[in-house]
Amino acid sequence: MCTGTRPLSLQSLRPVSPTTPPRSQTTLKPTLPAHNSTAGTPLHIACATNGSRSRNRSPDDYQSTLQALNSKGRVPRKSLGQHYMLNSDINEQLASAACVEEGDVVLEIGPGTGSLTNVLLNAGAFVLAIEKDPYMASLVSERFASTEKFKVLKEDFVKCHIHSHMTLLLGSKKSLDHPKSRYAKVVSNIPFNISTEVVKLLLPMGDIFSEVVLLLQEETAVRLVQSSLRTSEYRPINIFVNFYSDPEYKFKVPRTNFFPQPNVDAAVVVFKLKQAVDYPRVSSTKSFFSMVNSAFNGKRKMLRKSLQHICTPTEIEEALGSVGLPATSRPEELTMDDFVKLHNLIVKV
Repeated sequence: MCTGTRPLSLQSLRPVSPTTPPRSQTTLKPTLPAHNSTAGTPLHIACATNGSRSRNRSPDDYQSTLQALNSKGRVPRKSLGQHYMLNSDINEQLASAACVEEGDVVLEIGPGTGSLTNVLLNAGAFVLAIEKDPYMASLVSERFASTEKFKVLKEDFVKCHIHSHMTLLLGSKKSLDHPKSRYAKVVSNIPFNISTEVVKLLLPMGDIFSEVVLLLQEETAVRLVQSSLRTSEYRPINIFVNFYSDPEYKFKVPRTNFFPQPNVDAAVVVFKLKQAVDYPRVSSTKSFFSMVNSAFNGKRKMLRKSLQHICTPTEIEEALGSVGLPATSRPEELTMDDFVKLHNLIVKV
């Protein structure tokens, strides 16, 4: 990877100004196709472009990502799911999908070399980054040391107290009279191997975030947004996602845009988070999701059998009838609203 190239200093990774003219670049030889290759797969982009951003910014991803890894002697770590974005247009589209504007507070999970971070900062946002890899955390910390609108925490996102961090940050922004800082946004190219954990942690935080924009494995993106009733892909996570958000599949990102190139394509999903007052009305969210998980643990079983630890089969049949469902119903046949009605009939809290 990048052999025969002298490691470059971090000076080549200064934040890029929208007015900075293109500079000459060292020719590197990464072991993957050029970043504008789509391997025969078109890039489908369906999001608005922020007119205040210049589309002629000098490239900040393809060469500088490889240079940044060289500068720290780093090799992407498979155990951390590290695949770096090489296409600056994709980063622009990620920011546009979240409508990132001046004064926004944005959480970024796994900033890597800072290519997406740079786009978010140029859009005028304050960026809080969470980076598990201490070497990469140091790299972005040095790169953006000159700005007061960036902070990086060297923590494992799935273990850190993100709600507390964001509450304190938003509180400090409000005290500085930032009118747009009531809610933050999440814009991230996350490791594929923690995507489900990230979704489960973030979506219930409608009191903190207005929207969550994630670059996910395409199969995961489709499953979270488009899974239909009576299919093998319909799972408890679909109930969870729709309980806490309104998800939307935005566009596909071919695998050739990453280094190292993964074995799968990616896609961008926008989750518009709901406020607590807009959640489906259940007596207890804990007992509701416990019931849903129990139902799907015996996916091919009828609900009168898989939920009999909650009440008798006869009571379950009667409740299903009250909801307008047959007594022989299985979990993959129920919508989220059906589960809500069933829960409120059979679960006593």
